[in-house]
Amino acid sequence: MEAINHLPFIVGSYAAACVIVGALIAWVAIDFRVQRRAIADLEMRGIARRSAPERTNAALAEAKE
Repeated sequence: MEAINHLPFIVGSYAAACVIVGALIAWVAIDFRVQRRAIADLEMRGIARRSAPERTNAALAEAKE
């Protein structure tokens, strides 16, 4: 069978695709955590989004934890 001759290329292609997709997923997950911490830091400083409702003292205490 001729497909067996191409098996290393096919397996390598799938492996490379899995590595790239895994790296992208990890990158997005890490960036999400970094951005969430940055937003929490800004909110603790008192800088809030214009569309966000006013924060209560209980919400501020929860954000600090």
